[in-house]
Amino acid sequence: MSGDAPPLDLDSLPGDPVDLFLEWLDVARSSGVPEPHAMTLSTVDPCGVPDARVLVLKEIDVRGWAFASTRSSVKGEQLASSPHAALTFWWQPLVRSVRVRGRVVEGSHEESLADLRARSTAAQNRVDPDDWVLWRVVPDRVEFWQGSQDRRHSRIVFVRTGGAWRMDS
Repeated sequence: MSGDAPPLDLDSLPGDPVDLFLEWLDVARSSGVPEPHAMTLSTVDPCGVPDARVLVLKEIDVRGWAFASTRSSVKGEQLASSPHAALTFWWQPLVRSVRVRGRVVEGSHEESLADLRARSTAAQNRVDPDDWVLWRVVPDRVEFWQGSQDRRHSRIVFVRTGGAWRMDS
């Protein structure tokens, strides 16, 4: 494996995956990882066949991991028929990956419109504002993976049970 994994202290991890993700994202940004907000969004079509594409993480907070697109897109149609998705982040220079899996909910019309208005004028001109949607993956499972040269990789898994997170490593 190529890349240099940062030190990882498994005994001092935050108890919430959002906090750990934000820490890892900050390390990716400060380390110069190209496009640290790029992620693969995986959905399924009505027949259960998986589909994946790369998008940009818009924001993350306790409500979920947000991304946006048009409702009329293939991903929008797939989310309408099966509102569950997985996100995958891969930061190769740090030998780190994060996988997020859960149900998908739509943001409010106001949130979606604000996200559209934050895009360039040229990008806005090609989109019907009523077709633009900000979605959030509300995770039930978040997995952090860090590779190691000796192939003894570290895996930290957060699973939501009820309203609380349980961590396995």
